[in-house]
Parts: sequence; structure tokens; C-alpha cells
Amino acid sequence: MSDPLVDPGADDSERLVEGALRPTSLRDFIGQERVKDQLRLVLSAAKQREHVADHVLMSGPPGLGKTTLAMIIAAELGKALRLTSGPAITHAGDLASILTALQPGDVLFIDEIHRLSRPAEEMLYMAMEDFRVDVVVGKGPGATSIPLDLAPFTLVGATTRSGLLPGPLRDRFGFTAHMDFYDPADLQRIVERAAGLMGITADDTALAIIAGRSRGTPRIANRLLRRVRDYAQIHGDSTVDVASTEAALALFEVDEWGLDRLDRAVLMALAKNFGGGPVGLSTLAVAVGEEAETVETVCEPFLLRSGFLARTPRGRIATAKAYEHLGLALPAGAAQLTLTDPQDVTPG
Repeated sequence: MSDPLVDPGADDSERLVEGALRPTSLRDFIGQERVKDQLRLVLSAAKQREHVADHVLMSGPPGLGKTTLAMIIAAELGKALRLTSGPAITHAGDLASILTALQPGDVLFIDEIHRLSRPAEEMLYMAMEDFRVDVVVGKGPGATSIPLDLAPFTLVGATTRSGLLPGPLRDRFGFTAHMDFYDPADLQRIVERAAGLMGITADDTALAIIAGRSRGTPRIANRLLRRVRDYAQIHGDSTVDVASTEAALALFEVDEWGLDRLDRAVLMALAKNFGGGPVGLSTLAVAVGEEAETVETVCEPFLLRSGFLARTPRGRIATAKAYEHLGLALPAGAAQLTLTDPQDVTPG
């Protein structure tokens, strides 16, 4: 058997398999049924009218398939896809060069669109509505604004923080889709498909365990599947069974709820260092040695959804379920806060 370290073909083959994990059509995309039905209607109507599709905004936590859906939109429309991200567009000129290079009907995907710079954002308003941009040439009193017509295009924006999107930008999207976490049944279908594409021999119970610990997120499910595959390859006969799955997930510190080291560190800091809370986000982030944005965008959505953590106007609190999961006794103060102030608890 060839060694991928010395055989470029083997490495290319592996990358092709990894790329094949992304579905290429709405028919092959598993889960998000409501979003798929809505999107199918928007795209079918646009193709029937032979007109560019409305701009699409997709919001939701990371790893749920926003980039994959952008690729599918371009494929369904039969047009080219141009990918970029909000942080990469630092000046209005960067955006102008991207927009003027688009061909009629192209799909432009901007990931993390809420992080666009203000000048680029304001240029995008006119581009989305009128397919036109004004480029300023020169400086000072001699500066001249040159209008440039753009080819009609479809903008697909993705954001994990929809609340940070300015209202004028959000209102210019013709269709807005919110991506929800996946249920275990859909995740099991996703890992079954991935296992087949990657040539992994696995039993259904092992795949169900992986799906159940994937935090409702396909990206995590595929990542855990690869790690279990690695474990089975090194410590077994390359067959993903229950024993190898449990051992691999224990090695990578993924517990039965799908919580990882950072999740448990957040809950432990809340429960032991701060008596259950409430505590502010920045203080909690310092306590676990992470950036506040990481705690808020990576850990909190799943912890809130699973009932381990709650947010109040006074800060984050650990719930009784968190204490039970950590094997700690529930302090009287924490119990009182959780039970007597339910109006303070917000889901997000």
C-alpha cells in the first residue's frame, strides 16, 4: 500500500473524499427540511422567470451547513460561486474589485457578513439594490465619484451573530433562513453517509453514539467520525464498533452529552469558582483561559440549549442540571436563584 507521505496521489484522493462529504444538491442535503423547502421555492421561481435569485441571508451557529447551502444554491442555479468573508474585506475597494469581476447571475458568498467594515457595508447597499457601485477616484477637493454598473448577481450572506447585522443590510435580503441544530436521527443519517463515502466499516449503534454526542452539529459529527476511525485503525481492525467509539470519545474527552473539555471547564468555573453565578461573560472567559467570543459563540449555544447554563440580566448561571452532570452538590443560593427567578432566565 502506498504511503500518503510520499505518494501525492494518496493525499489527493483523501482530500477528494473529504470534499465529497459536502452534498451538492438540495436533494442530498440532510436535515433543515423547512429551510430546504423555502429555498427550493425561491430558486425554482427564479429559474422559471430566468432572473437572478433574490439575495439570501443564512443565520445560525457554526457548523450547520451555511457554506454548503451557498455552494448548493450556485449549483442549483447553474452559476459560478465566488467565496469570501467579512473580515477579509477591509476596504470598500476590496469589495468593489470583487463585485466588478462577477459575471451575470454569479453567486457571491460572504461568510461572517456581520463583520464587514462600515465603508464596504455601505457600498453593498447600492450593489444589492441597484447593481451599481460608486468608486471614488482621487482625494480631497479633486476627488471624483465614478458610477460602475454591475452584472446582476445573487448575494448569499452567512452569519453566526444575526443580531449584529445592521437593519438596512438585513432588510435588503429577499429571503432569510435560520439554521437550527440537527436532531440525532438526521445526524445519524449524516454520519452514515460520511462513513460510506470514506469507506468506513461501522455498525449502526456506534454511529448512533457518534450522532448523539455531536451537539446537533454535522461538522462536529464528521470530525468525531474521523477521530473514531483513526482510533479503530490504530487500536483495532479498522472497524468502528461500540467499544472503539466509546474508547475514542473518552480519549478526546467527549462525554455522553457531547460536552468537551472547554464546556466542562466553563460549567466547573461557574459552579466552583463563582458559586453557580451569576457572573459576567468576560470574567467567565478569563477564568477558563479563553476569549469571550469563543465562550459565547462556541460553548454557550449548546449549553443553553441543553439546559446546563442560563443567561440572566445579571450574568451567567449554572443550572441544577449542570451540578448534577458534574457530580457536585447544588448550593442553596444557586438553587434559590434557579427556582425563584425564572423570569430572569433568557434562552439566548
